[in-house]
Amino acid sequence: MKIIAIGRNYREHALELNNAVPTEPVVFMKPETALIKGNKPFFHPDFSSDIHHEVEMVIKISKVGKNIEEKFAHRYYDELTVGIDFTARDLQQKAKEKGLPWEKAKAFDGSAPIGLFIPKSKYKDLGNLSFTLDINGKRVQTGTTADMIFSFDFLVSYVSRFFTLQMGDLIYTGTPAGVGPVKPGDRLTAALEGEVLLEFDVK
Repeated sequence: MKIIAIGRNYREHALELNNAVPTEPVVFMKPETALIKGNKPFFHPDFSSDIHHEVEMVIKISKVGKNIEEKFAHRYYDELTVGIDFTARDLQQKAKEKGLPWEKAKAFDGSAPIGLFIPKSKYKDLGNLSFTLDINGKRVQTGTTADMIFSFDFLVSYVSRFFTLQMGDLIYTGTPAGVGPVKPGDRLTAALEGEVLLEFDVK
């Protein structure tokens, strides 16, 4: 399986990092070793002093597809959840300044905690789902899929032009505004439509 992640898919988040609002999806990858399942803790790495949380909607690919038309994209995923795209902001900034890839900042071990998957059929409108992140009981990020620049279906279609999508692949679809640092001792709680799907500690 592979993890395909989308950057800058919420206008306000792009602006809070002083980035241009994209006209096509910003795509990067994470390895399977980035995943943290089952609410297991995230261990703050010693190579960064500025790890930021980014809560995101995540969709799971349910069948193989290549060059998928957007109008058929909904057939290629049937579950979704919330996840965290942890980012070593200090490493990312150094890479951006030098025009280098982001992998060390985005794809390190444990950088992709993933919540409990829910059938998409549970929700009436995938284009208007609310999701949140709390740290130590305080709300730090609030998002709605209505604010996405590129929809789930568009992303599935777009990504499939470059990568064959396979069963179990995950697409992290971007974070809303409000990103910020985490530290050992923090407890992160992510919810979709008010239902907690991911909760874990930073150690």
